[in-house]
Formats: sequence, C-alpha cells, structure tokens
Amino acid sequence: MPEAPPDEEPALHVDAIDVIYGRAVSALRSVSLTVPHGGVVALLGANGAGKTTLLRAVSGTLRLHRGAVTAGRIRYGATELDGRDPVAAVRAGVVQVPEGRRVFAGLTVDENLRTGGLGLGRRAPALVREARDRVFALFPRLAERTHQAAGLLSGGEQQMLAIGRALMAAPRLLLLDEPSLGLAPQMVARIADVVKEINSQGTAVLLVEQNAGMALSLADSAYVLEVGEIRLSGAADELARTDAVRRLYLGETADGQGAA
Repeated sequence: MPEAPPDEEPALHVDAIDVIYGRAVSALRSVSLTVPHGGVVALLGANGAGKTTLLRAVSGTLRLHRGAVTAGRIRYGATELDGRDPVAAVRAGVVQVPEGRRVFAGLTVDENLRTGGLGLGRRAPALVREARDRVFALFPRLAERTHQAAGLLSGGEQQMLAIGRALMAAPRLLLLDEPSLGLAPQMVARIADVVKEINSQGTAVLLVEQNAGMALSLADSAYVLEVGEIRLSGAADELARTDAVRRLYLGETADGQGAA
C-alpha cells in the first residue's frame, strides 16, 4: 500500500494550474485546490466547467486526451504529479474512477478487479486477496457475480465494479468522477454510503458530482468551478447555505423552496 503523507501535509495540492487542449483551447485557468489527508472534497460545476479536466490533470490521464498543464504545480504530499503519467500517480497512491462506468465488458467481475491490482506488483497475490476482500465487503453483490461478464451487470453494479477496481490499487486518494450519473435514487444512496465507508477507512476522496446535494452532504469542503475557474470555495455546509449554490446546484429559490 502506498505510504501516506504526513498528517500536516495535504494529500493533494493543486496550485494555480492552467490547462489547454490541443494548442489553443483553454480549459482551466489558475485553478487551486487542496484535499486534506483523509478528507472528502466536493467539486461542483455545470457540464463543461472543467471538472473532469481537473481530475485528468491530477491522475496523469490528461495527455491521453490531448491536454496539457501549461502552468502551476500539482503535488500529492511531497510527490510532484504534474507532467507525470498515470502509472506514476497510481504508484503515489492516487487513483481515478472515470465517468461512465468504463469497465471491461468482456471480462468477468473477478478479471476486472485483478486488472486494478496489477499495480501492486510483486507484493501480490497476498495484497490482491486483501484488496479483493475489501471490495467484496463493500459490495457483496460483486462477490455474488464474481464469474459474470461485466457487460451483463446492471448500471449500478458496473459503477460498483468501477469503484472496486480502483480500490484494488489501495489508493490513499480516490478521484471519483460523477459516480451517481444515470443511477436510480436507491443506488445513488448506496454509492453515497460506500463513499462514506471508503473515507472512514482512511482514503481521501475528491468527488466530482452534479448531484450537489449528495456531494455536499458527504464533503468536508467544496469548490465551485465555472468556465474553468474556481468561483466559490469553503466548508461544504456553509456553501450549501449560500444563495448561489442553493439556486444553481440545489434547485432552490431564494426563499428556500424547490424550484418549479
């Protein structure tokens, strides 16, 4: 398991980064964000605000999408992440669960989980078994479908598998991109409970969500990203009471009633 940074250091520190796609498309401008060791931070924003881009910058997958960090720094503890590849991020303890439940449809549940544990290297198979036991404790339904093809799972089960596969790498920081997207309310509640449990076990979480109510209920602090720039930040419960967040992200009017 990756070594945790000292408690006095942030698990993640994003310092004034700029990101472009191609040669000219500006996606993020002077974005700064901190995820404390063991904390949960929510990142809110409309479609196209740059939330996924920020996660890609942290996880090292940005260049796979023709993007690049052109200014600023990204650090996990004492490890510099900007300019590094996804393997370096995973080895440092940072793992992303991408939007859209991108499981390997033709592989079984067990095979999908094993791909997530490949980064454990020679320390496997003992650590792989330990990580898989943790996943099955969080998601008993996956244990019941070990030999089933991932493509035959329901949407909620595939999201469980995507999160479980990421947990196989024993992350210290989990980057979750829209985990509730397209799921039924009952499954959204289940995913929220799982995020709480993962965090209670010592894993910090950076949560990108359009379901602002769920995200703010889980988070200690939150940031609001608009058109590539941080517009608001602070304690999650305080942001949930601001007029802007209530109106734009919680669907409430100025008098506290639900929007029509």
